[in-house]
Amino acid sequence: MTAFLTEVGIPFLWIVAHGAAILVGLLIFLAFALYMDRKVWAAVQMRRGPNVVGPFGLLQSVADFLKFLFKEPIIPDGANKVVFLLAPLITFTLSLGAWAVVPLAEGWALADINLGILYLFALTSLGVYGIIMGGWASNSKYAFLGALRSAAQMVSYEVSIGFIIVCVLLAAGSLNLSAIVMAQKDMWFIFPLFPAFVLFFISALAETNRPPFDLPEAESELVAGFMVEYSSTPYLLFMIGELAAAILMCAMATTLFLGGWLPPLDIAPFNWLPGFFWFFLKTLFIFFLFAMVKAIVPRYRYDQLMRLGWKVFLPLSLLMVALTASALIILRGGA
Repeated sequence: MTAFLTEVGIPFLWIVAHGAAILVGLLIFLAFALYMDRKVWAAVQMRRGPNVVGPFGLLQSVADFLKFLFKEPIIPDGANKVVFLLAPLITFTLSLGAWAVVPLAEGWALADINLGILYLFALTSLGVYGIIMGGWASNSKYAFLGALRSAAQMVSYEVSIGFIIVCVLLAAGSLNLSAIVMAQKDMWFIFPLFPAFVLFFISALAETNRPPFDLPEAESELVAGFMVEYSSTPYLLFMIGELAAAILMCAMATTLFLGGWLPPLDIAPFNWLPGFFWFFLKTLFIFFLFAMVKAIVPRYRYDQLMRLGWKVFLPLSLLMVALTASALIILRGGA
């Protein structure tokens, strides 16, 4: 092992440090994103939200984290204990592992692979396994029904997300996320592909079980759905995993449609600021829209949710692929 480290040297240590920095930064960002989500919801409802723990309630997420960390985990007697504990760990690991290929700025991707978008799509698709395992292993009919709801919902909206991503790939001519960002140097893809952006945004809400599509865990009638038997650290892992997946969708929208780390205008003072700042700002803006939708849009019925996915979004996303391909052929002289 020592010989290996000596041979690999600084590049290996740099990758480890880079990965650790992204992980720690992401977890801190998740804590404050949750705080922002609760504050926006409270503001729309004309109440104060978190305001006790720390100045302006900024440490509320830290207090919640410590509470979940030190609570006693309770495992139902009839549960499959191995699968029950493995399910939240899978959800947590997959949602954080997907961030390895996200370019936070130029040269800031932990793994700048040529098939980055395929890697992202694969890992986000695997997230449903953790939910199914958690619902089945709980030995509860309510948890299992919530897991089935989530599986059907995620599979339904992954189809439309896949076709929307195909539109971006056709426009960029690459599966590399950094290349997709650089292809938007002259014009962000949100302008020519605005209908695709709208479809992606709504599908991302459904894919990550965000309101108004939070039917798998609708607290008012399902009491946390597939997570109903979870408590303490396993429940915390599920929560972090779902929030990380929601932020990942915001980062994907930023990368695919809003030019990633590129500034709005390549002139002073916009180009004086680092690329990471613009990426962070755009991702935060998309998450703000997520929070606003949670506060102002009523929840869909399940039949409406599935009808929207299969009868509206699937045909529209296929139409967008056809229109994008046709427009590109015309613009490139029929080549």
